[in-house]
Amino acid sequence: MKYRTLGRTGIKVSPYCLGAMMFGALGNPDHEDSVRVIHKALDAGINFVDTADAYSRGESEEIVGKALKGRRDNVVLATKAHLPMGEDPNQQGNSRRWLTRALEDSLRRLGTDHVDLFQIHRPAPDTDVEETLSALTDMMRAGKVRAIGTSSFPASDIVEAQWVAERRGLERFRTEQPTYSILNRGIEREVLPVCERYGMGALVYSPLAGGLLTGRYRKGQRNDTHRAGFGFKHLSDEHRLDAVEQLVPVARDAGMSLTHLATAFAISHPGVTSAIIGPRTMDHLDDLLAGAGTGLSDDVLDRIDAVVAPGTDVGTLDMAYAPPAVGQARLRRRRADERAAA
Repeated sequence: MKYRTLGRTGIKVSPYCLGAMMFGALGNPDHEDSVRVIHKALDAGINFVDTADAYSRGESEEIVGKALKGRRDNVVLATKAHLPMGEDPNQQGNSRRWLTRALEDSLRRLGTDHVDLFQIHRPAPDTDVEETLSALTDMMRAGKVRAIGTSSFPASDIVEAQWVAERRGLERFRTEQPTYSILNRGIEREVLPVCERYGMGALVYSPLAGGLLTGRYRKGQRNDTHRAGFGFKHLSDEHRLDAVEQLVPVARDAGMSLTHLATAFAISHPGVTSAIIGPRTMDHLDDLLAGAGTGLSDDVLDRIDAVVAPGTDVGTLDMAYAPPAVGQARLRRRRADERAAA
């Protein structure tokens, strides 16, 4: 592995980050098997592991904690908080009240006294970003967190957080974790340039477009879109399947699998530090590791650009973040009385 620097933190990480979302009830419920997968990834040179409290309601963190016993010092460990962890409305979000509790719970499950990267899993428009940054700054000063980051933040939110941190003398976000793949290139337009401008590392998730770029889902075939307990509509999106059909010969002509084409693409952008791979089984990991070190020529990248133009998305992932201004009709429609008066 040729290690990269995570933004300007000075932390060296592998270009592939092991995502732990599929370890636990959501994917592989066999703890011993999941631990073996993690150990093989570490033995192959991957030193970056990303999980979250919400992955199988803490089970993923517990599995990662088991796997890192005796190996913790050699691993850059990242986790996240924000998503609901209970029925109580305060067991979620980006408030100081919740993040403080969430970190303590994560440290207990992970069996460690600190995490190298603590990320805010999603934006929280109802919470002042200064409240969030203040809490995270205290965590860093207490030695429980080494660096802080975000996930799925729009470019405008990233910039606002940087400005608030500077004005208030708070620690600033050092990383962003957005979705990025050949089919979802929207972050090339603003998010990645903003990250580069502020010296933030980018660890991108779903480089296989939620499974579409594995080659298992093809146009005209009866595809099983029920995976890990969820029905993923994006796996049967006709526009996305059309793009996959155009990418299959690109990979074939380049002498590689579609999976390897996709993962190599994700780490080829200069603004991307690491691509998160999320194997569920040992076979999945073996396939992904076989593509480590694969590079793409300009000709191949040009052909990819011809299928999906830079800075554009072909549909969206079902799990992608939708800002309130898009997801809530009341924020994009005038009230009935205002429309009538117009």
